[in-house]
Amino acid sequence: MKKALLFIAISISLVSCDKAAEVKELKTAYVDTAELMKEYTETKDLEAKYKGQAAEKGRQLEAEINRFKQDAANFQRNAQANGQEWAQKNGQELQRREQQLAQAQQGLQMQLQQESGKEMDSLVKGVKKFIKEYGKEKGYAYIYGTGDAASILYAEEKYDITKDIVKLLNEKYKSTAKTEEVKK
Repeated sequence: MKKALLFIAISISLVSCDKAAEVKELKTAYVDTAELMKEYTETKDLEAKYKGQAAEKGRQLEAEINRFKQDAANFQRNAQANGQEWAQKNGQELQRREQQLAQAQQGLQMQLQQESGKEMDSLVKGVKKFIKEYGKEKGYAYIYGTGDAASILYAEEKYDITKDIVKLLNEKYKSTAKTEEVKK
């Protein structure tokens, strides 16, 4: 019986020693996602692209708005000269144009938001995929995100890999842009 208990005790100690050997230190890091998106060149290019489109399309709409303002001023003068009955008869067309301009403005904003939203979603998916590949390559068990959608309340700065990720993403984006230019 003593031999059996001794055998069981030795077996348990061997198994527990084996388990301790399996435990390894987890390599972790974090990325400040707000900083990443602010410093990533592709994000800056995307923002510039949609600012340019908004300005260009906004100029076209602005010209129509200016014509409307002139017509409204003329209408105001004519209404004072011709009376309230004339203003009621002719004011509906002006109101209809005002509504159309407001709808065009809203439509333009929605269109730009949808287009930029799709591209931004695609960009974010690409960044997540890149970080996942980076983590696997560098042997990280976890890479956390901080920033606007914080999932970490505190971390030592030595675990911050944001600058490395930004640098590598920008290099990748720059080389992709050069490759696309050569194809054109």
